[in-house]
Amino acid sequence: MSVDVLLGLQWGDEGKGKIVDVLTPQYGVVARFQGGPNAGHTLEFEGIKHVLHTIPSGIFRADTINIVGNGVVIDVITLRKEINALLHLNVPVAERLFISRKANLILPTHRLLDAASEALKGADKIGSTLRGIGPAYMDKTGRNGLRMGDTESTAFRQRYDKLKQKHLELLRTMNYDASGLSEMEKDFFDAVDFIRTLNFVDSEHLINGYIRSHRSVLAEGAQGSLLDIDFGSYPFVTSSNTITAGACTGLGIAPRHIGKVYGIFKAYCTRVGSGPFPTELNDATGEAIRKAGNEFGATTGRPRRCGWLDLPALRYAIMINGVSDLTMTKPDVLSDFDTINVCTHYEVNGEKIDYLPYDIVHTEIKPVYTSLPGWKKDLTGITREEDFPKELSAYIQWLEEQLNVPVSIVSVGPDRKQTIIRNK
Repeated sequence: MSVDVLLGLQWGDEGKGKIVDVLTPQYGVVARFQGGPNAGHTLEFEGIKHVLHTIPSGIFRADTINIVGNGVVIDVITLRKEINALLHLNVPVAERLFISRKANLILPTHRLLDAASEALKGADKIGSTLRGIGPAYMDKTGRNGLRMGDTESTAFRQRYDKLKQKHLELLRTMNYDASGLSEMEKDFFDAVDFIRTLNFVDSEHLINGYIRSHRSVLAEGAQGSLLDIDFGSYPFVTSSNTITAGACTGLGIAPRHIGKVYGIFKAYCTRVGSGPFPTELNDATGEAIRKAGNEFGATTGRPRRCGWLDLPALRYAIMINGVSDLTMTKPDVLSDFDTINVCTHYEVNGEKIDYLPYDIVHTEIKPVYTSLPGWKKDLTGITREEDFPKELSAYIQWLEEQLNVPVSIVSVGPDRKQTIIRNK
């Protein structure tokens, strides 16, 4: 049995959580493979909106195992809040959730280091969520980090204190005030005691056992491909590999086990925080998209930057991920537009190109647009592809021709019911 992968193809916020929830009935296991509590996977059903930061989006489905893989960094305080919210809804978390012992911990001092680092950058801020994720990954690659399995050791507090002292020395060199640490530590250790009651597993063995027993597995990515540490708009990126390859290292599965790759993209583009954004609209059109799409971060609440769909960037993300199936979300947001613009090429130094170049941070990139007719129809009540306005059908067909990948799913609203499966 193969492992299918679902991930975002833009700068995050593509609607991954909802699509995981929709697809979960096809899978026995859903596993997060990277990122941390900067993820904000939003699910909506039965009139209730749910936002998950660490827990996989299959948690609401009965008989589905949910695994937080080794590639994830975990803030135990955030995780405890998530779990308590689920318990309030009578979700049997203990039966459905398993956490890798090899997943690294985010310490209170990681959050302080994140804030201190961002403050020192001044005007060059990358737009960090200040959740301590970057410093946690730095300790992981620096071979200093603490992992979930360490909380089971009687020497955990000793190991914690050793790493804390290193962090405090760094904070002193950065002239950053760490006076609030004691209160943060109290919450941290209370949360650790709570988390210890959960199911810790050697997740690579568990997942490969499911593969051998032919149980279907869906690997759930966080953030977006254009935020990948290696292939994103560096340095305005996240601290993990958000692409398909990250599922292998973040779960301990061999590349030969990868099956379908579901790539999620919005019918337009958004970005939170700093960094390049070739098709950004700093005008009334951008504001109209933001308002219609309720484009505010699920994790931070920050307004998202909005712009037209960017095909060179999308083709790039499709290429590096090996995408087999596309999902388009939020075409309903564009229902009031007479014309829909799509960037098909860039103009760089007087040359017209159709690919994402090495440097989009310091190079002036002018988007070249193709205009298509809008559909001017409310899509939110549509339940069948046959009822799509002809302009939307033509838009989807045109995108498939441009991208050479089928659009298999179209989401026309936040609820799981507002999902149309195509190309059956």
